Amino acid sequence: MIALFDDRQWLHDPKHFMANGALLPNPEQPRRIEILKAGAEAAGCVFRAPDDAGIGPIAAVHSAEYLTFLQSIHARWRRIPGAGAEVIPNIHPASRADGYPKSAVGQAGYHQADTACPIAEGTWQAAYWSAQGAIAAADLIAGGERAAYALSRPPGHHAFADLAGGFCFLNNAAIAAERLRAAGFRPAILDIDVHHGNGTQGIFYERADVLTVSIHADPARFYPFFWGYAHERGAGAGLGCNLNLPLPRGTGDAEHLAALDIALTRIRSFGADALVVALGLDASIDDPFQGFAVTQDGFARIGAALAGAGLPVALVQEGGYVSDALGINLTRVLVGLRDAL
Repeated sequence: MIALFDDRQWLHDPKHFMANGALLPNPEQPRRIEILKAGAEAAGCVFRAPDDAGIGPIAAVHSAEYLTFLQSIHARWRRIPGAGAEVIPNIHPASRADGYPKSAVGQAGYHQADTACPIAEGTWQAAYWSAQGAIAAADLIAGGERAAYALSRPPGHHAFADLAGGFCFLNNAAIAAERLRAAGFRPAILDIDVHHGNGTQGIFYERADVLTVSIHADPARFYPFFWGYAHERGAGAGLGCNLNLPLPRGTGDAEHLAALDIALTRIRSFGADALVVALGLDASIDDPFQGFAVTQDGFARIGAALAGAGLPVALVQEGGYVSDALGINLTRVLVGLRDAL
């Protein structure tokens, strides 16, 4: 299986993270790259750097206003007397329809949903090349490959069209799906991260040409809290094209695989001819976020189930944080998929 990664993705090294009012080390560490790369190579993946497809495929999903913000905000922020090293919002609008300020501080509040997406000097470059990996994976699928893996770090599924959040800046899975759609495919996105893919849902919520499905921990008491409920089915032309499968905290292999079967049934009913998997590995029993309790064997069965869908698969890395099992879980998914294709 071909895997995609660019060394410029190392440049994002976030320091700020706040949980329950306490400042903690940021879990989205560059070390994840080292662990995930080793895990993919153990599954037989051969890495290559993606070509630069330009900003067009990214702008097909994200607003020009937002992309201007991401490219320029750190330099503007550093001109503020006494500003911190990272762009972190401290005020937010009550509505997306509220005024758009000229202030860097105000724009940070408009375009960053929370304090878990700090922007530093290398963030834009890392996010840009993370997205290029997802674009390249989509192009491989469009060119006839049965599977490809994008080590997209920083991740993307919490990023809306004009809003960063939860470690995410550019929505890699959405960009890959839109790339496939533009190539004539009818794609579905299946998100198996333990956190709901709220940005992905938001991008396609009123569209009928991309199906979005998410299996995640019940958001009533888990990030992202405000999205991911079962009644969210899409709107307008997209009504019925969004499926959320929230599960209780501590869900293990059997229940997760049962939800996956429901998800794949919906994907078949949509008539999808390509699948983008937002591959969160933080559903692991060993993950620091402790949302689900999926085992290493469970991840192998997930990989096999994905192959059973009978569709070409672009796997786009999402969560999965530093633990002894992180690389092993990726290996088990990729081997399970490979051996069942």
